[in-house]
Amino acid sequence: MCLAIPARVVELEDGDIAVVALEGVKKRISTVLLEDVAIGDYVLIHVGYALHKVSPEEAARTLQLMAEAGVLEEELAEIGESAA
Repeated sequence: MCLAIPARVVELEDGDIAVVALEGVKKRISTVLLEDVAIGDYVLIHVGYALHKVSPEEAARTLQLMAEAGVLEEELAEIGESAA
């Protein structure tokens, strides 16, 4: 389905690259669209880019709603296919 999904930044690499983690899946993403991304931040990711920072509470609520709607598993599978 390819929705934007929140994930936590767990590593920063050279340039505008970060590694995010969600439900045990890690993925390298571009942070070129955001300023001041730090380890521990939650970001909305879509097609390999961090689009927006969100609070931990907003991230948790979004993931809960996605799970209730039955789309979280599909999104995690898509992330896992291109994982770091």
